[in-house]
Amino acid sequence: MTTETDLIKLYSQRILALAADIPLTDRLEAPQASIRKRAPLCGSTVTVDLDLEDGVVARFGQDVKACALGQASAALMARNIIGRTRAEVEAGRDQLRAMLKEGAPPPDSPFDGYDVLEPARDYRNRHASIMLAFDATAEAMAEAEQAACA
Repeated sequence: MTTETDLIKLYSQRILALAADIPLTDRLEAPQASIRKRAPLCGSTVTVDLDLEDGVVARFGQDVKACALGQASAALMARNIIGRTRAEVEAGRDQLRAMLKEGAPPPDSPFDGYDVLEPARDYRNRHASIMLAFDATAEAMAEAEQAACA
């Protein structure tokens, strides 16, 4: 059973501050790729638009309709995404998933800051929302790379 102390720890001031200040929330007009992901359990959604140049993210926009944890994750993504490669994004995504599901350390540079979401490990019903920004970004990068090769 969840205690009030657990919820206060989960929704820390740091998480709430991130959720209140999500960067890069303007959608791109004609992105190379646009992916919408939804967490079925809670209904959170994240739509990511991006453009790649020379294999790295050059432009990024997102529309975030998620709980505070999903918003915080999207805020961290937006703060770190410009200049990142698909391999870096996929590594960060895998590290975040391992942090949530296996108790592994949080993602390292260039995606540091996700340690703020460590208290969410015990809330499995929130994991999908937290993963949305990474999942949508990795898929959008793959789509943009495929379009460039076509």
